[in-house]
Amino acid sequence: MRRAAIEPGLLDEVRTRLGTGPAARTGAGPDEADVADALRASGRVLGSDALRDLTRAARAELTGAGPLQPLLELPGVTDVLVNGPQEVWVDRGAGLERTAVDLGTPAAVRALAVRLAAVAGQRLDDAAPVVDGMLPDGTRLHAVVEPVAPAGAVVSLRVLRQAAFTLDALAAHGAVPRAWAGLLRALVAGRANVLISGGTGTGKTTLLAALLGLVPADERVVTVEEARELAPEHPHVVHLAARRANVEGAGAVGLTDLVRAALRMRPDRLVVGECRGAEVREVLLAMNTGHDGGLATLHANAVEHVPARLEALAALAGMPRDAVAAQAAAAVDVVLHVRRERGRRFVAEVGVAGRRDPGELEVRAAARWDGRAAAPQVADAVAWARLEGRWGPW
Repeated sequence: MRRAAIEPGLLDEVRTRLGTGPAARTGAGPDEADVADALRASGRVLGSDALRDLTRAARAELTGAGPLQPLLELPGVTDVLVNGPQEVWVDRGAGLERTAVDLGTPAAVRALAVRLAAVAGQRLDDAAPVVDGMLPDGTRLHAVVEPVAPAGAVVSLRVLRQAAFTLDALAAHGAVPRAWAGLLRALVAGRANVLISGGTGTGKTTLLAALLGLVPADERVVTVEEARELAPEHPHVVHLAARRANVEGAGAVGLTDLVRAALRMRPDRLVVGECRGAEVREVLLAMNTGHDGGLATLHANAVEHVPARLEALAALAGMPRDAVAAQAAAAVDVVLHVRRERGRRFVAEVGVAGRRDPGELEVRAAARWDGRAAAPQVADAVAWARLEGRWGPW
């Protein structure tokens, strides 16, 4: 997939014109029409096809991912990874594939990483060699440069899905067994507090968005995320995203502060895109103080490992183990574990939270699915009976 090349001189001219245009005065980024107008104003004679191609090329260089933009636009791409000038990889759902994209030299890769960081409103240099941000189109950016990355620069881009999958669509794609579709609907309708666990890239956010699409339209959903990824099909969603400190080290707004703020915004559903730190204390407290129907995700290898993960995160907030067990056992109803195998993402386990003894939390796998069998299997009859007794019939 080739994109029209744009001369450096013309690109500089377009950048200068955009810098004095309406978009710059209002603080908005240039859209495709702004870039096309700047190209026409350059005085060059361009046909309609050439203008369209150069407009896309210029916009990719100015506000997009430059030579990586065509990869981000490929159907099904979830990640674009750059390990070096000739090491560019993509993930289209079936594992990583090496591409033929050549970025030139290590210096060129570093320059691209620095420019992407600037587009995301971040700083990337020797003094601040790690950056995590978001491009204007919602693409998640993570980049590191020397001395952290001896290769010069390493860039990771994660594509924001513009269209959310519905639960029916996930079932049709084999990501959810049809036998569990009724259960998931019952959990949302019954205002169960649900945790979605899994590894990186297993589809936690995709499943979360599908569940939010089942929330009644007259309920207010407030989401809290480190970087905005959720795009549920729901008419009343308020998005809150964390903010990193500026170059002076001021202005940071963390997830803990956002969870507290969300609770003051009259949420019918509190949703945390991913629990990865001390904010888990606020989430558990919220679920224990009348904010039922909450949903959150966290990293874990299986439903049985969720207690250890919660304990580790809550320890960052100074919570002792017995307090975590007491809060989590009363707050969390069900854990849905998602897995990725051979390029397929699917809900692999349904777990039920409880207490093994007064000071220990446990999550028991009630049922499991390998992603291929016609129907999932009950793994623990007692735990499955608890599910059916509380949330059934479905």
